[in-house]
Amino acid sequence: ALTAHSSVDTMLDQCLAFEPRFAVMMDETAATQLRERMPADAVTEVLQGEPGLSQVVSAPEVDVVMAAIVGAAGLLSTLAAAQAGKTLLLANKESLVMGGHLLMRAVREAGARLLPIDSEHNAVFQCMPKSFADGLARCGVSRVVLTASGGPFRCAAPETLHAVTPEQACAHPNWKMGPKISVDSATMMNKGLEIIEACWLFNTGPELVDVVIHPQSVIHSMVEYVDGSVLAQLGNPDMRTPIAYSLGWPERVPSGVERLDLLTVKTLDFEPPDEERFPCLRLAREAMAAGGTSTAVLNAANEVAVEAFLGGRSGFMEIPGLIEAALESVPGGPVEDIESVLAADRAARAFVTARLNGGVH
Repeated sequence: ALTAHSSVDTMLDQCLAFEPRFAVMMDETAATQLRERMPADAVTEVLQGEPGLSQVVSAPEVDVVMAAIVGAAGLLSTLAAAQAGKTLLLANKESLVMGGHLLMRAVREAGARLLPIDSEHNAVFQCMPKSFADGLARCGVSRVVLTASGGPFRCAAPETLHAVTPEQACAHPNWKMGPKISVDSATMMNKGLEIIEACWLFNTGPELVDVVIHPQSVIHSMVEYVDGSVLAQLGNPDMRTPIAYSLGWPERVPSGVERLDLLTVKTLDFEPPDEERFPCLRLAREAMAAGGTSTAVLNAANEVAVEAFLGGRSGFMEIPGLIEAALESVPGGPVEDIESVLAADRAARAFVTARLNGGVH
């Protein structure tokens, strides 16, 4: 099966090329258009919406599900795949940020297998001992170190950040990403979300997950052991590497990525993140420490704030302020079930939207 939101032309081309059994379009109008344009003799059945996603990810003939929907929109289908016991290749970090307790419980109870696609977490996974699920201290790991490029504004004067445009924020120096993730990288919220993701994936707390700025994006992350050893995964910054690793696991398969030439790279630089310039890192740590639905509030507030920035309705430096206001104002609570997560998500979105419209101060 293939899934998409609303890109009918691209989905039609892929359906004709690969002949999937199902094609799921989240947008109802797009699903109708795809059905109308599909050849009469096509083997592909077009489904739509969340029910269609849940149907294909839990189908008996499906072995592997790659969860690559951006944002909170990917939560329910990712959870459905885990509950169906699938091998889950996770690129949708928001599923763990919002509902980590629920997703990891579903993985355990259904016997699903979870492999991270994010380059940093995939690197950590490669450097971890096989027994990491038993607890990092028990298997000799002292900390996890996530690397970050620092984004396009690592060296920018703080006073210039108020005038940042969406085009500037989306111009990442090393990676080619969509607009939302590019802005998250520019604010370093992406790294904040990855701290939370790492805590769930590797059964640890935020105090054992550090972040270091590494502008070259050659070292994708590191694992430090109690004997002083540090294992790092290196490679050219290309998402085909973690995707190929996860698709081939536990074997290795060619990815098509150019070989890393350290003689050309020559220098690997490191520096600490500036949390005054990038307060989203602090906000993510605080939300994880608070627990419960706080991380769902963090994620929802960020999604609305970033959408407003991309749409020209707020400034770049307003993003962390809106998130912090939501964390302070939207009541948190325990993650009892999926509805508690979705309720927190709705409340945070409503709060930030009202604030953007001038209704909340």
